[in-house]
Amino acid sequence: MELKIDQVTKRYKDKLAVDHVSLTLKPGVWGLLGANGAGKTTLMRMIAGIMKPTSGDILYDNLSIQSLQGEYRNIFGYLPQEFGFYPEFTVTDYLSYVAALKGLSKAKTRDKIDALLEQLTLTDVRKKKILKLSGGMKRRVGIAQALLNEPEILILDEPTSGLDPGERVRFRNLLSKFAQNRIVLISTHIVPDVEYIANQNAIIKEGKIIALGTTEELERLVENKVYRCTMHPKELAKQEGRLRIVNLKNEEDGRVSLRYLSEQPMTENSIAEAPRLEDLYLWLFPQEEVRA
Repeated sequence: MELKIDQVTKRYKDKLAVDHVSLTLKPGVWGLLGANGAGKTTLMRMIAGIMKPTSGDILYDNLSIQSLQGEYRNIFGYLPQEFGFYPEFTVTDYLSYVAALKGLSKAKTRDKIDALLEQLTLTDVRKKKILKLSGGMKRRVGIAQALLNEPEILILDEPTSGLDPGERVRFRNLLSKFAQNRIVLISTHIVPDVEYIANQNAIIKEGKIIALGTTEELERLVENKVYRCTMHPKELAKQEGRLRIVNLKNEEDGRVSLRYLSEQPMTENSIAEAPRLEDLYLWLFPQEEVRA
């Protein structure tokens, strides 16, 4: 099983949204990391077959997804950033409707919906209208519809938006199990969503893939660029403008411990730290905030 993105480009009138992207995805979890506006959603929509590339091709087992059409949709699951639903649908009504569109039998639909509601802790709201659910619950319903047909390829665009930390942990564990013999691609700017479960991460910036590798391989790109030091709060006020600070912590002795990014140590008591994926993300996207 292989999904090949071959020199895919998407150009709008005055903007190059995706610029000659090439990736070869095999079974496992893949992360697509990038800031808002980096081109993630445009690329995902092309992989989903919703949008045609300006140039390049997307191939599933060496066949263009444009030629496969219905055959591709049958083995495909997709969660967009915003998924649509009829306001009057209950959770069960909506999932039954999507299952019918995907060609699932009634018997299989009933069992599959029950299992997904249990896995995503939605059983108690199965008869509730989606319109009245919280943002996190709506997102879990969207995840459920993407998993209904047990797709061979699962594409998730910002899947954990609105989920609380416990829900995100359960979701990551669910995906890790699901991806054993399937291709799962997660687009996100929330680094922990993919840091521990992705087999490979691609980082996209201004429409281009600028880095690709395992978490450990990518972390090495910021080796000797991550430091920790402590200082008095008055000194911190002077240093904040010149340090790219990742996080701060107040210590019991009244001093402040801080982690920062730099090509070289910027204070006398700086100690090099082991890099993390979020360090690389902030190095590449200095204006972004990393969400835990």
